[in-house]
Amino acid sequence: MKYYLTTPIYYVNATPHIGHAYTTLVADTVKRVRRMMGDDVYLCTGTDEHGQKVERSAEKAGWTPKEFTDRVSGAFRADWDELGIDYDFFVRTTEERHAKTVQWLFERCQANGFIKKDSYTGKYDVTSEAFITDEEADKITGPVEVVTEENYFFKLSEFQDRLLKFYEDNPDFIRPESRRNEVISFVKGGLKDLSISRTTLKWGIPLPNDPEHVFYVWFDALANYMTALGYGGDDADPKKLWPADVHIVGKEILRFHAVYWPAFLMAAELPLPKGVYAHGWLIFQDEKMSKTKGNIVRARPIDKVVGIEGLRHYLLREIVFGQDGNFSFEGLVQRYNADLANGLGNLASRTLSMIHRYFDGAVPEPPADSGGTLAPLATETITTARDHFTAFEFSKGVDAIWALIGAVDKYLVEQKPWVLIKGENEETKGQLRATLYNAAEVLRIVTALVSPVLPKAAAETWRQLGQEPDLKDVRYDALAWGQLQPRTKLPGGDNIFPRLDVKLSVEKMLELEQEALKEQAEIMGKTVEPATPLLEPPPESERIDITDFIKVEMRVGVVKTAEKVKKADKLLHLTVDIGEAEPRSIVAGIATAYEPESLIGRKVAIVSNLKPRKLRGLVSDGMVVAASLEGGEPNLVSFLEDAPIGARLS
Repeated sequence: MKYYLTTPIYYVNATPHIGHAYTTLVADTVKRVRRMMGDDVYLCTGTDEHGQKVERSAEKAGWTPKEFTDRVSGAFRADWDELGIDYDFFVRTTEERHAKTVQWLFERCQANGFIKKDSYTGKYDVTSEAFITDEEADKITGPVEVVTEENYFFKLSEFQDRLLKFYEDNPDFIRPESRRNEVISFVKGGLKDLSISRTTLKWGIPLPNDPEHVFYVWFDALANYMTALGYGGDDADPKKLWPADVHIVGKEILRFHAVYWPAFLMAAELPLPKGVYAHGWLIFQDEKMSKTKGNIVRARPIDKVVGIEGLRHYLLREIVFGQDGNFSFEGLVQRYNADLANGLGNLASRTLSMIHRYFDGAVPEPPADSGGTLAPLATETITTARDHFTAFEFSKGVDAIWALIGAVDKYLVEQKPWVLIKGENEETKGQLRATLYNAAEVLRIVTALVSPVLPKAAAETWRQLGQEPDLKDVRYDALAWGQLQPRTKLPGGDNIFPRLDVKLSVEKMLELEQEALKEQAEIMGKTVEPATPLLEPPPESERIDITDFIKVEMRVGVVKTAEKVKKADKLLHLTVDIGEAEPRSIVAGIATAYEPESLIGRKVAIVSNLKPRKLRGLVSDGMVVAASLEGGEPNLVSFLEDAPIGARLS
């Protein structure tokens, strides 16, 4: 089955930033999900390069518009290539093939009587390149000009009833539901004919019947989705991909895609796209990211510190798609550590390392029917994750996968393979084989399920599991429990998600952000003096003597239970076995760095001779030992070797 999806084409009045990356990473994820559904998938992206702002920016930089757009469009393409976006079409509106498509679409609309020539005087929003009402002009913070000129108009007013009927007949055309309601309200308010040409502008596509006019941005830009498929040329749409299955856009341009675009296509008697999905804004420091506010963040500095996988995971799990979502560097690294380093990465590292140590790097053969509760849970998760992902419910899909990771972490703690390896009888040996096979099989299924979100990391984990065929060839309907073949040799590899220090990682991203800002300003023909913050050296700590130190008693413990403390963002309530009759109750300020389920079964160092105290109504009888830089996240002290529970640190 064919599946065609698109991002918007990004306007070259700015270089790529995380807002562009968010839309594009989501589209890339959707492509990978649809491929796992068995579809033949094609993704279109590109750059919108005409208009008054481009003409003015090029003149200010001392370049021709073509020189300017070549530079900025090249920056977008370079970013998408570096970030691993699997696009099939990249359309530039300055290409000759695009001019043919736009003119072809115009001629179809004109032949059907939906184009007229008239003069118009109105207020023009230079930033969005649109004529606006007096009421809208009062809300505009950017430049507004009064423009009078002879234009060609598209008879949008004739499509009000047809559009409303179309929305009624196709309730899923606009998603999410809240955006659909906004569009319907706008259309019910009445539609005015739309100016689609300018004579005062020269940097654009000329009208085929009147070359003194050039197409105004939206009639030009929206046609790119058909340009990619060759419409207007001799061999249009050889793969039969039109109509598009979904246009993924930001909510600020929904009106153009959900009102203007279907009206253009109705006028041209062409099939309409099957859907438009509008996502929300990224909020940074309590404000929408925007160039005018100067709070833009770029994806490439993040990629160099956290990795693009960390950013993909953060955006898709942290933000409910369709709603506005908060972004912060600290939250990004904390989510990386909690979910990727302590979650998926830890599961892969501990499972594969035990198979290497206990079974010479070969997957053990489990006793028959030893999947226990993990087998049905994994089977259920395959369906749940698939259904959420195909419904654009990315955060729910990722949550389901991480619930499975939490279940196998708990399973390993309960089974204690590090204890089972010491057993001599056949029952214990069979239990060990079952435990590590089941853990590895969950890891295999998790790896396949998470591959649309974390394609690079999933491919490396798949390789470390010794799996064939290529992960890109795995399909949801063929993924099932028990497909991990016993005696499969594991090739080994490095830890995929090493933990990051929050403070140092944030500082590095901010430093690289300044470098990227300078690079992108040069692309745009501007100059920026970066202001990289300097790090102050830590103060020298006061020394103590040995008599003070020996008063502190520290012991090895293993976490038995862990849960979040209500109304306390930083606290977890742990029970820790340190070899006493009952586990210790300990309240620890590590919730921002660790998910509760990732701690169960983990060995930790405990200060065991502190006087008990109450925190949030809970007894805390001891303290978990952790390391952190000032202002950074805690990093639990751990043990490379199998330190016995209750052993004293000295």
